[in-house]
Amino acid sequence: MDHSTHHSGTTHDHTAPTDVSHDHGGHGGQHGGHAHGTTWATAMKATLHCLTGCAIGEILGMVIGTALMWGNVQTMALAITLAFLFGYSFTLFAVVRAGVSLKAAVKVALAADTVSIAVMELVDNGIIALTPGAMDAHLSDGLFWYALLGGFAVAFVITTPVNKWMIGRGKGHAVVHAYH
Repeated sequence: MDHSTHHSGTTHDHTAPTDVSHDHGGHGGQHGGHAHGTTWATAMKATLHCLTGCAIGEILGMVIGTALMWGNVQTMALAITLAFLFGYSFTLFAVVRAGVSLKAAVKVALAADTVSIAVMELVDNGIIALTPGAMDAHLSDGLFWYALLGGFAVAFVITTPVNKWMIGRGKGHAVVHAYH
């Protein structure tokens, strides 16, 4: 659903919410006319948004850790940290650009993305860890990239229903929709 048309003609108060589980600017927890539900397209867009930030952080962390010849644990810790950082930053910048204070935007980003990023990182890193030889592969090895990109694909498939469920209940990425 194109939320610009969904929200056209409505005004939104972009002041800092006191509770990030607010009622979506007067929509009463409904998106697209579906009470307690959302479309798969909306869930996929939210998951893709999250995946983009996670992928940038994860790849950057893996590249840095591997280039510095760090061990697997240190490299994975850096990759996960950067995945959360970049995942949150995409939402954070969009919400701040909508006129929300930085403090309130941080609360929105944490509420919107924490579960999605955590599921994505758990699945993605689990696949990398369980793929024989992937943890010891170098940046120049196809196995490194196949495991990483395959992990992202599986994480997207698993995280999308999680996001659909959360958005349908006014949680997760749904808290960001009031700022579109």
